Amino acid sequence: MQRVVQISDTHLSPTKRHFADNWGPLASWLAARTPDLVVHTGDVTVDGADVDEDMRHCRALLDTLGAPVLSIPGNHDVGEAYHPHQPVNDARLASWRNHLGEDFWAHDLEGWRLIGLNSMLFGSDEAEEKRQLAWLDRQIAEADGRRLGWFLHRPLFIESPDEGDKGYWSVPPRPRRHLLELVSRHEVAFVASGHLHRAHDFAVDGTRYIWGPSSGFVVGPELQPGMAGTTTLGAVSYTFDGRDFAAEIHEIPALKTLWIDDVIHEVYPPRAA
Repeated sequence: MQRVVQISDTHLSPTKRHFADNWGPLASWLAARTPDLVVHTGDVTVDGADVDEDMRHCRALLDTLGAPVLSIPGNHDVGEAYHPHQPVNDARLASWRNHLGEDFWAHDLEGWRLIGLNSMLFGSDEAEEKRQLAWLDRQIAEADGRRLGWFLHRPLFIESPDEGDKGYWSVPPRPRRHLLELVSRHEVAFVASGHLHRAHDFAVDGTRYIWGPSSGFVVGPELQPGMAGTTTLGAVSYTFDGRDFAAEIHEIPALKTLWIDDVIHEVYPPRAA
């Protein structure tokens, strides 16, 4: 049996330390669980997309966990498609890779292939988006009968697979259609994501969609109205036993309930037009 823990949206920085108090309790909780692998589903940093020191700081913190860590980037780590101030691009991806490793990867367990995807590339029309999709096809083709589980930062959808564009919150419809076709055709067992700072676990057409909670902060209804899930702070544990798996969302009581609404203009001040 192999044990994996998903953490997400830590939003850590050596200078903007608004959420730093939650790192210690998270690390202690992880140490007690002794996972075989930790997967971080993005927004590792407060602003690694522009601040190299955020990347160095987070690399050092991840190295203290005592377990292998594989991470995938969030929008605050590498930017996002067509963002006016922080577009995902080669320079930001190179910084991520230099500090935190590959931005998309595959990790094999007995009976399973776990695939980490850089969702910030989807819809970007960058050469790296095409490279990732070709790589994904190869990883699926060469899985040799292993079941598939995906990890990414942005969820593929919020309410339903055929919904319209949800903007900031999820993968755009055009790339989503192709990804969902792959999910269906290859019977992907689960798609785990972060980004929403909400915990949720539901199934569509035989695939489980798991929204991993943040361990950094939660988001109030004014910034995120009417969204499913709960404002849990915590992590998700996975156990893999042969071709079976189990997943459980955990609330970590030692984490402080911090609201981004209270400090958003300090952490992410509005940019001049």
